[in-house]
Amino acid sequence: MSLADILAIMRRRWYFMVPLTLLSLLAGGYLYRTIPVSYESQSSVTLLDSTAIAELAPTFGNPLSNAGGSLVVTADVLIRTLQSSDSAKELHSRGVTDQYTVGFAPQADSPLLTLSVTGTDRAKVLRETTALTNFTGEQLKALQTASKVPKVYTVQTAPVVLPQTPVSQSKGRYQGIASVVIVGMVSAFLLSILAEGIAVVRRRGRAVAGYVPRRHRAHPPERPKGLLVRRLDATTILTGYLVLAFFVPSNLTLPALGGVGTPANVFALLGLLWYLATWLGGRILPAKGTRLPRAAMCVLAGAVLLSYLADATRESAHEEVLGADRGLIGLGVWVALVVLASAGIQERGRLETLMRRLVVLGTVVALIGYYDFFAATNIADSIHIPGLHSSTAGINAMDRGSFTRPRSTTAHPLEFGGMLAILVPFAVHQAFDPVRRHAGALRRWAPVAIMAGALPLTVSRTSIIGAFIAILVMVPRWKPQRRWAAIGIVLGSVAGFKVIIPGLIGTITNLFASFLSNSDSSTQARTVKYSAIVPYLSERPWFGRGFGTFTPDLYFFTDNQYMLTLAETGAVGLVALLVLFVTGIHQGGAIRRLARTESDRELGQAFLASALVALVISATFDALSFPMYAGMFFLTLGAGGSYLGFIRREAAGAALPEPRKASEVSEASEVPEAKLPQLAESR
Repeated sequence: MSLADILAIMRRRWYFMVPLTLLSLLAGGYLYRTIPVSYESQSSVTLLDSTAIAELAPTFGNPLSNAGGSLVVTADVLIRTLQSSDSAKELHSRGVTDQYTVGFAPQADSPLLTLSVTGTDRAKVLRETTALTNFTGEQLKALQTASKVPKVYTVQTAPVVLPQTPVSQSKGRYQGIASVVIVGMVSAFLLSILAEGIAVVRRRGRAVAGYVPRRHRAHPPERPKGLLVRRLDATTILTGYLVLAFFVPSNLTLPALGGVGTPANVFALLGLLWYLATWLGGRILPAKGTRLPRAAMCVLAGAVLLSYLADATRESAHEEVLGADRGLIGLGVWVALVVLASAGIQERGRLETLMRRLVVLGTVVALIGYYDFFAATNIADSIHIPGLHSSTAGINAMDRGSFTRPRSTTAHPLEFGGMLAILVPFAVHQAFDPVRRHAGALRRWAPVAIMAGALPLTVSRTSIIGAFIAILVMVPRWKPQRRWAAIGIVLGSVAGFKVIIPGLIGTITNLFASFLSNSDSSTQARTVKYSAIVPYLSERPWFGRGFGTFTPDLYFFTDNQYMLTLAETGAVGLVALLVLFVTGIHQGGAIRRLARTESDRELGQAFLASALVALVISATFDALSFPMYAGMFFLTLGAGGSYLGFIRREAAGAALPEPRKASEVSEASEVPEAKLPQLAESR
């Protein structure tokens, strides 16, 4: 179905489009007029130790005073006191009736507190922020008085940032208006497509005998050429998604949608609407034998929806509610990628085209990573697109040892390395594919060398583990000659890195050595987080706190996708995540078993290696929190289901007996007639 077909349907079903679109616009205008603009004012205070810390602390000690310590414990006790119901009542009596929050300042290891008040009256918000700041000092003094802390050892508060002039917070307001308008217009669009599909079915039922649709006639008229009337398919739409995902930095998003509002994600959701319109209009049917990845996505969707309901049953913060809403949008993007790749691609040639484009675009992203590494910069920081805003604070170039860790257009070097690790097996398969021998050795092997060579540049254990798993899965299945050649190339590459980039291999070796000896600070920090997350798991073990709610701004980084899944979606969500990985592994193994050619068997091994890489490295960072990595994982999951469908249909077709020719049928019919006995007439 082309864009012209969709526009024609919308024009014919104007009685759905016009009223619902007008209603959505009127509802958006009503919300714009009735929802007041909220304002937020902030202040910051720090805790100062007593002047007596130069002397010895009292022998009896005091955990609240913590004289001479970091005062972080004191600040934590003060925050919990200000968040209590008694403090809320006292502040309400002092005129602080709007919503207020108290917490540690972002990315601060010192006892620096941030106080904020949000309301609709600008002047009142400023007064309330001043009252909250003063009340903070009073509460700290009252706590120490109740604990009988000697005056010489009392901790005091000092304002670092005075109550700021309230600024408007229009993002939430515009998000509500945009959601109402989008829901109305999408509903009108889907109703129009549904009505068109029903009409098509009825016309087919009333068709007279002998009627031949226009597209099946012997000489159909040529359709005019142009952008609007050009036939769209899933490969074209997914190619557009890949271009946006690879070349628009992940931190640039639409302001009204938050972190999930990247142009690539929005394009994927539009692609899902295109598929629904084409399917409801009777123009396309899901490819046969490709149901498995979509069934796995149904399991994941069920777990996410249950966690969303679980979040609604508890008193969650406003930021957590927004995070849960963004989680549903992210789930829609993943569903779109799996559906388009598995059910939307009807021809094997188009699927192979998509996989070649995936490898080529991944190679370009890897080349950008080379520039970041050798230039010691992040090229993505210099990209600014009008209309898009950064959803995260600026990320400085990350160093490890004496090397700059590249991230190309991704959000983090771990995402960059993980994404390349799941794409390298497909680049290797395309390099060995006999069908592409005409392309020449350079065009076939350059993507393998570029993407595999970029993995060590990230100076991360995740990249090396991913590369090792891919080698461990793919190389043993090769013939001995190819296998020993591959091992020699790997060893030669390691030696080449030692010569070309001195110190890189040693730095990576030290990373694993410190990990095995448990002397690595990064590993120790992650171990501490594992114990810190246990209370959240025991509090809601089955359905979690809500998908997308365990954000670093409110809690902390988990650096482990499995722990994050347990915290957000519980044990049910963890099972759903494992179902996804097992589905990818099963698809690769099934393709390998059912394949009739060596190239297809190696393709199945590539899917198997990619799924195993995703399974293992998800324990090293919160993988699905990064949009580019998550998009590539779900795209390859859907592509594996599509390939498995083609392999199954080809195997079923090969098992059927070939139809006999007409001459053979006539000869066979003549033979029995020649052998009929001659009957004599009875007298």
